[in-house]
Amino acid sequence: MTGADDTAYEGGFTVTFDLTGAAGIADVAFEPEAGIECAATAPGSATCTGHGISPGRSTVTDLLLTAAKGSEPGVTGTIRVTGEAEGTAFTPFTTEVTVGGPDLVMHRLPFDHEPVPGQKQQAPITFTNRGSRAADGVVLTLRHSRGLDIPQRYSNCAYTTDEAWTTARCTVEGAFEAGATYTLAAPLTLKTTDRAYRDIFGYGIHEAGAGAGTVRGATAARATRGTTGEVLRAVPAPKPMAARALDLEPGDNEHEADFRTENTADFVAYGDTASGRAGATVTARLGFRNDGPAWIGHLRSGESVAAVDFTVPQGATVTSAPEGCRGVSAEGTALPSGWTGPAPRYVCPTPATVRDDGGLDLSFGLRIDKVLLGAVGRVVVRGPEPRAAGLPFDPEPGNNTARVVLNGESGGPSPAPSDGPGDGASGTPGSATPTPTTGGAGAGAGAGGTVAPGAAQNTATGNDGSLAATGSSTAMAASGLAVTALTAGLVLFTAARRRRRA
Repeated sequence: MTGADDTAYEGGFTVTFDLTGAAGIADVAFEPEAGIECAATAPGSATCTGHGISPGRSTVTDLLLTAAKGSEPGVTGTIRVTGEAEGTAFTPFTTEVTVGGPDLVMHRLPFDHEPVPGQKQQAPITFTNRGSRAADGVVLTLRHSRGLDIPQRYSNCAYTTDEAWTTARCTVEGAFEAGATYTLAAPLTLKTTDRAYRDIFGYGIHEAGAGAGTVRGATAARATRGTTGEVLRAVPAPKPMAARALDLEPGDNEHEADFRTENTADFVAYGDTASGRAGATVTARLGFRNDGPAWIGHLRSGESVAAVDFTVPQGATVTSAPEGCRGVSAEGTALPSGWTGPAPRYVCPTPATVRDDGGLDLSFGLRIDKVLLGAVGRVVVRGPEPRAAGLPFDPEPGNNTARVVLNGESGGPSPAPSDGPGDGASGTPGSATPTPTTGGAGAGAGAGGTVAPGAAQNTATGNDGSLAATGSSTAMAASGLAVTALTAGLVLFTAARRRRRA
């Protein structure tokens, strides 16, 4: 079920499946999510119960469907789904199931998984229809991270690009017969670019139709068509190729390949300078830039790539910190329980990806409590965890440190990032480990625009299914049922149970 993205339901719920419309056509088994209980309640009926529904879409159960004994290929049945919970309204939903259908199996490609920048590999995409009927057109989905590239651009492919990924959805017309194997008329070229480091290439095949080829992580960015006029085509393979047995399992439509490229990314810290009288509030812009050549992405784990560690200059108090930055003690340890006030030190993690032309730009509001000539705060870009503070991909650790200077004696800009890892900030923190207080820094200022090291002085004056054709065949058509409360509409959708990764 799906509903308001910002509304959660805390009570219990019941989802009922009316299977009478599929009697004699499909045998149904349930594979519920953790915390969900499903059971048959009457002939041709089953219910799933649970507690609590998160905002957006959440899975209740997968429906595992196999063709009933004696059912004929092409026969169609229905499953009706309803839901109820106190104080909510659910919209009933009916889905069709059909005995037999195409089963497109993507063949795994034998890549070199440790390429070097500039290396090109052929990708002869090949797939087999192991189903019981022809596929009327297919959609080939190609998805690669920023360090890879496919130079070819086809007029029957729609391309989208975001911060980390490029996705191509290519519609290929024709009848792709059951039992036949197909390959591209000309193999694709997968290029390892100069910015490659840890990258992923995903490739999948689906029957053409609404929702075909939906890819994990794909964005709603506007798609553009290839302009070369060349059309991507699939042709029968020149000879039979080994493939999996008939299973009508959507999980074998896609594969992913991981690549590890020896490369480096130079993270360069930058600081700022500002001046003001006692009681004035100034803005300090700090962070780091990635001078490349590689981009860095933790695509599998989703963990932060790095963190900016900022020690507040002596004599100043933080009045606003960027969203996502966490206050810590002067020693870098957690603040006492219940702490809500400003901190002497802040740690700001990056997202899971940092582009080769990107970085992290931060803006802090600092109140000058006491004018101290040349008060220095330290800016360090490091690993996301203090116990693993190094950046293994960075060839120049000496420029990982910079300074924020308040009321410098010369009145000029802050020094450029230090040449050594330890001499970026000689001043002491603004205070020792704090004690709980009810006062607090306003958490207003977000990430500021990019500011180069040694920015100009800042002076203050104020304060993102079909079924196997025989009963002995394996399961198919995993149905993820997503649940949401209140204004929710109940949606039963067909999805792959599992996707095998390369």
